[in-house]
Amino acid sequence: MLHTGQTAPSFSLPDADMQTVSLSAFKGRKNVVLYFYPRDGTPGCTLEAIEFSDHEDQFGRHDCVILGVSRDDCMVHAEFRDKHGLSVNLLSDYEGEVCRKYGVLQEKEADGVKRLFLVRSTFVIDKKGVIRHAHYGVNPRGHAVQVFEAVRKLKP
Repeated sequence: MLHTGQTAPSFSLPDADMQTVSLSAFKGRKNVVLYFYPRDGTPGCTLEAIEFSDHEDQFGRHDCVILGVSRDDCMVHAEFRDKHGLSVNLLSDYEGEVCRKYGVLQEKEADGVKRLFLVRSTFVIDKKGVIRHAHYGVNPRGHAVQVFEAVRKLKP
């Protein structure tokens, strides 16, 4: 697990339009809300993505971009985005490499079978690339507003 004050692990991932998005592109320019969610189309993930999209302008006024990450592929992300009119950028970590770097994959055993589960988590990363808030196991309802309060308190 990552903690406040640590440097955010770097990454480059494809978005729903198969364009590469790199964390380094925002360094020195934007704060980043990086949220990890289990799967496109599930009730909690849909609620969370809609709430972040609904508040995206507020985040933007605080020099902040929102990036959502799941292990779904780019095509599934595009369908999810279009179906729900989402404006946040959805990134595909199909192999789970970035999920592992951020400590959001956990192994659980069910019926004698071990499986990896993505823990809904959010990181607020400042313009210097430092993690200012790390939230693991979040509740999607109202989460965007809570994260916005953390972003609002960042120094410009």
